[in-house]
Amino acid sequence: MTGNPGATPDQGWTVEVEHRVSGSPDAVFAYFTDPEKHRRWYGVDVELDPRPGGAYRVMVAPQVWARGEYLAVEPPHRLLLTWGWEGNLDLPHTLQGVPPGSSTVEFRFVPDGDGTIIRVRHTGLPTEDAGWAHRLGWDSYLPRLVAILAGDDPGEDPMRTLAAALYDRDAGGPEWRRTP
Repeated sequence: MTGNPGATPDQGWTVEVEHRVSGSPDAVFAYFTDPEKHRRWYGVDVELDPRPGGAYRVMVAPQVWARGEYLAVEPPHRLLLTWGWEGNLDLPHTLQGVPPGSSTVEFRFVPDGDGTIIRVRHTGLPTEDAGWAHRLGWDSYLPRLVAILAGDDPGEDPMRTLAAALYDRDAGGPEWRRTP
C-alpha cells in the first residue's frame, strides 16, 4: 500500500493487489461485467451496467452496498470505475470515509500463458486504515474467483470474517497489525 499523508484528498492512499487465475482475459473479464458470474465470487445482489456512465452496485451484506460508476470499459483488458460504500447500518469507520464515487478502482486483465493476471489498483482512499480494509477485502474475495476459475468450490463468503476484522480491532483490525 502506498500513500502520502500530506496528499490532497483526491490522491489519498493506493492499494495494489494481483492474483493469477485460470482462463483467458475474455473469460475472466465476464466475471466482472456479468451479474450472475460476478455474484458467484463477490456479492449477494449485483446490479451492473458495464458501460461508461453505467452503474456498479453490489450488496456485500444486508443493507451494505459497494457502489460506483463505470468510467472505462475496455474488453477484455481493462475496467475503471468509481467506488465507495453506502448502507443503512453503521459501517465500520474504515469504510465510512469512503462514500460512493470517492475512490477509483482499475482492473487490468493481463494474459499469462493459459491464465490471466488480474491487477487491481484502488486509488483515492482517504486513510491508511481505509487502505488496509480495502486490501483485506480484495485479498479475501479475489481468491474466490481463483477457485471458481480453477473449477473448485470457492468456500464460504468471507464477509463474516471481514466484518469481525473491520468491527473488532482484536480480530485483526488496524491497531492490532501495528502492534510489535
